[in-house]
Amino acid sequence: MSEVKATSEEVKDQAKPETPAPSATAQSAPKPVAETKAPVKPAAKPAAKPEPASTFAPETTKKESVVKRKDAKNGKGKNTEGKAASQNKDQNSSAAQRSQRKPPLKTQFYEDRLAKLQIELVKLQEWIKFKKLKVVVLFEGRDAAGKGGTIKRITESLSPRVTRVAALPAPTDREQTQWYFQRYVQHLPAGGEMVLFDRSWYNRAGVERVMGFCTDEEYSEFLRTCPEFERMLVRSGIILIKYWFSVSNEEQERRFQKRIFHPEKHWKLSPMDLESRARWVDYSRAKDAMFAHTDIKQAPWYVVDGDDKKRARLNVISHLLSMIDYEDLTPEPIVLPPRQDEHGYVRPPLSDQTFIPEIY
Repeated sequence: MSEVKATSEEVKDQAKPETPAPSATAQSAPKPVAETKAPVKPAAKPAAKPEPASTFAPETTKKESVVKRKDAKNGKGKNTEGKAASQNKDQNSSAAQRSQRKPPLKTQFYEDRLAKLQIELVKLQEWIKFKKLKVVVLFEGRDAAGKGGTIKRITESLSPRVTRVAALPAPTDREQTQWYFQRYVQHLPAGGEMVLFDRSWYNRAGVERVMGFCTDEEYSEFLRTCPEFERMLVRSGIILIKYWFSVSNEEQERRFQKRIFHPEKHWKLSPMDLESRARWVDYSRAKDAMFAHTDIKQAPWYVVDGDDKKRARLNVISHLLSMIDYEDLTPEPIVLPPRQDEHGYVRPPLSDQTFIPEIY
């Protein structure tokens, strides 16, 4: 059998050179096939040549690392890297603050807590009357930050004879010639009173400074005089509490838009409010300078996050109550006396009186 296989293989080997000879056309036909196969092989070779790139890549990285080490030794590149890092930190901190904001309070919880705090405000009012205390509370901050709403929640349950609000308009021509603090001094409380200033003498450090309503000399004099003026008030026995309401750029814009489209709130938008929106950064610089000069030990600034109005109101009232030690002077339960007998009194006819129309 091995001999038969050997002979058959020899026959096949001999038959191979004889088969391609039938014609010249048949010989030329397989040549283009060979030519087409040939370029396929080199096409695969360049795809498999990543070695030069990989060999040169480490050299470039080594050079860059060497340059960075040299720059680090020489102190180069630290400022740019530090600025970029600080910017990233600021962005991350602002994003973190937004993400850490508490969810909005439920209306029922807010109203319950507000009612309890207002009862405590009544107790504080009675204590102020009893002890003849003199309390001054300043409400400053950005426009649409929630100052007015907080003041309303404080005063709506208190007596206007004890607690009053001072919201001064623009100074008159006569007041502009006075000592700057003079128009505010006349609104300071007497014994047994509490005054809430909706804006105060800090207008000079804010709107007057930014809008150019005062000179540089007047502004500098205010920064020098204001701390001494407030120390003098504290030494005279006045309890001085200062609140700064802060609001984010996005929340202020939302509230301004709401005021534009609600007719009952149009009065809250003044030309100064719109200008403050356009000069956001200028007001920020003015606020920073004001804090640097007037955040004193005797009368420090207390900052209020005003993005959530309900939380801000509750937090301010709670803090205000904590600033004054008071006791509960609620009187004993009141018993109404009996009504007086008429004793022949004859009431005149109702037709003789003028009543308002009953539309509702």
